[in-house]
Amino acid sequence: MEKETEWITGQIRLSIDGTPLEMEMTVPARPVKPQRMLPIFQQMADSFVQIGIDAVQSTGRKISCAKGCAACCRQPVPLAEIEAYRIAEIVAELPEPRRAAIKSRFDEACRRLYAIGWFEKLDRCAHLPAGEREKVVLEYFAENVPCPFLEDGACSIYADRPLACREYLVTSPAANCSAPSRETVRLIELRIRSAATLRSLGDSRNLNAVVNFLPLVLALKWTEVHPDDFPEKTGEQWMADFFRKLTKNPIPAAKNNPPKS
Repeated sequence: MEKETEWITGQIRLSIDGTPLEMEMTVPARPVKPQRMLPIFQQMADSFVQIGIDAVQSTGRKISCAKGCAACCRQPVPLAEIEAYRIAEIVAELPEPRRAAIKSRFDEACRRLYAIGWFEKLDRCAHLPAGEREKVVLEYFAENVPCPFLEDGACSIYADRPLACREYLVTSPAANCSAPSRETVRLIELRIRSAATLRSLGDSRNLNAVVNFLPLVLALKWTEVHPDDFPEKTGEQWMADFFRKLTKNPIPAAKNNPPKS
């Protein structure tokens, strides 16, 4: 069991479009890998998304997404490297025979996408205009490859779902998501998108510099080839890095509390 003194708690105050947001964060006081910070980054992302949801609902609109509406779970979910290592951990921790079944779904998804040369097209996206990159994404969707964690129309790792999934919410009719386009699908507006920031955390050179994400279905194969070489930093240092990349400024002033007892 970890010692209680290995944690430190502080408050972070932000203003998003005039909406004040105060979050209490408890982070490791000792150096850790960034994966250990994922629950905290997820909590932050949820807070930012909730502000977007509140803004939508204040205008009388509604979020269309609900359990059973899983069209978005057939898109190339973009992961940060940090999330890829966590996904690999989640699968490794599953009991058998569930672990084997999930790994088989990952293998089948990759087999189908390799067969149509989709990963190669993704690698070339760095040299394509935005419109052509969208076509590559839609080609994935057309293959109807479900997320390996999709079960009975719902996410089986909902609490650990990637930040990109948390940020993907629409107000357009759910039926429109079966044939997505800029004209038919209306995403909610988020002033802060944590997923993109998380993908830049760690300054890795292992990902395509322009596309800068790893498709979720490739997470297991990719982490086998690329060992985790992230540095260890204290929780405060990881938070400072995250906010510096998020806001292009130093971390907001935080009032630290004594370690939890």
